[in-house]
Amino acid sequence: MKQYILGLAIASCTLSFTGCSDFLDTPVLGQQDLDGYFVNEDECKQQITGCYQTVFYDDWWQVQKFYLVGDMCTDDMWMGNTEQDASAYEDLAFYTGIATAGGECCQNFWQYRYKGILRCNIAIERIPAVEFADAALRDRYVGEAKFLRAFQYFDLVKNFGGMPLVMGMKMPAEIEGIQRASVPEVYAKIEDDLKDAIEVLPLKSEYGSADLGRATKGAAQGMLAKVYLYQEKYEEAEDLLQRVIGRNNYPSQGYELLKDFGNVWSIAYNNSEESLFEVQTSSDISYNLGLRMPVVCGSRDDSGWAWGLPTSDLENAFKNAGDEIRLQWTIIRDGATSVPGDSYWTASNKYTVSTAKHKSGRVTRKVYIPHAERSSSYDAAHNPLNYRILRYADVLLMYAEVENALSKDEEARWALNKVRNRVSLADVTASGTELRDAIRQERRLELALENQRLYDIRRWKNESGKAVICDIMGPNGSFVKYNKEMKDEYERNNQKESSDKGRNFDESRDLLFPIPTTEITQTNGSIVQNPGYK
Repeated sequence: MKQYILGLAIASCTLSFTGCSDFLDTPVLGQQDLDGYFVNEDECKQQITGCYQTVFYDDWWQVQKFYLVGDMCTDDMWMGNTEQDASAYEDLAFYTGIATAGGECCQNFWQYRYKGILRCNIAIERIPAVEFADAALRDRYVGEAKFLRAFQYFDLVKNFGGMPLVMGMKMPAEIEGIQRASVPEVYAKIEDDLKDAIEVLPLKSEYGSADLGRATKGAAQGMLAKVYLYQEKYEEAEDLLQRVIGRNNYPSQGYELLKDFGNVWSIAYNNSEESLFEVQTSSDISYNLGLRMPVVCGSRDDSGWAWGLPTSDLENAFKNAGDEIRLQWTIIRDGATSVPGDSYWTASNKYTVSTAKHKSGRVTRKVYIPHAERSSSYDAAHNPLNYRILRYADVLLMYAEVENALSKDEEARWALNKVRNRVSLADVTASGTELRDAIRQERRLELALENQRLYDIRRWKNESGKAVICDIMGPNGSFVKYNKEMKDEYERNNQKESSDKGRNFDESRDLLFPIPTTEITQTNGSIVQNPGYK
């Protein structure tokens, strides 16, 4: 039984990464007897490497697929592919309210997040007992595991609400009859882990090049600030964000916005000064450790699968804001004679997103790989574009939101305009509610298609205290009304994916996803379903 538990915790292969951070160039062992493991520093390092692997795993269906679904549930993204079966996404994206709606998508995400938590639990419990030449390194490894465990629980609680809390190495019999902890209880554990991590993790500048990509003090502070923000704990979030940014007499940690927005999602700028935390990838064709999204989200006329296509509503949001720079680096349109950063497309070789195959004549530029940078087997997971989890622009916009909520509008404008100035947009001079709305709009444009929008519109409140998503989705929602007019030719002409997305949204149900039914069945009902799912 001990071997079974460790078998979940450590991958059954030896991983060797190239083209990404050297710290991942560490063997991850197969099944081991737990009593004979964790006897030296090397084995502890291997376990921590295994913990990092669980952020995205080695394919797209465990986690990346679910991240796409999050954006599909908003006004920014269609399912997109109208030639293949979309059932894995449809019930969630169209808010049908069926308990099995999440299907394998929710089930895989839930299962693999808990597998990641288990790996972290083992590291947290076993590493402190190992003798290290440098105790600070041992403490750092535990801090990294706590950061990663907190990240995975945060991913779960914001999607499903209260979660079963498994904080140690548990045998199957020990979790029999386990129930969901409340949302505040889950957040409290996340906060504890991140506070512990902050105490022992180095600054990004204190890591050597071989450790690039590891969790840092700034990453833990930024993540904890977001956890506080989601709970409207503005004072707590403010202090952490000031520490990351270097405001209020705190020293700078070295984070900066990249000069050009177009470089943010570029292979050449993996682990840049704008990055607080990102998923490390590899181009080594011996393994499936590249980012899948460039292919998954690409045009079917350009070797892609066409899942997760931008909406015309999102495109119009950029146009209405006069935001040409971010528009061209976020959305590629059918018929484009040029794609920024890729000279392959010309007036005689136009980019194609054919109407018959795609709900929208658009694909995302953010995870697009220029032809000259594509791996030799582009349709496989070998593209070394790191996935940005938390970046400095997000930190600045969180700070703007927090300062506005605390009636410190001058400081809020400073942070907001720092992001806007990068893309040559005029300073915002508004205050109060008008400034709040400008910050919210800026988050939509800056962080478009980065798995942020759904959680923002779920947590933001309108003037009546309801979630902002209620103004967007539902029979009278702005996105639903917009699509009734069907002004966009691509979205109007291809009804293989219906344009009535969001019509069935129910506020009492759809602020959370359904709990996977297999989890309810396997626990004999001790884990209960979220309200409203049938």
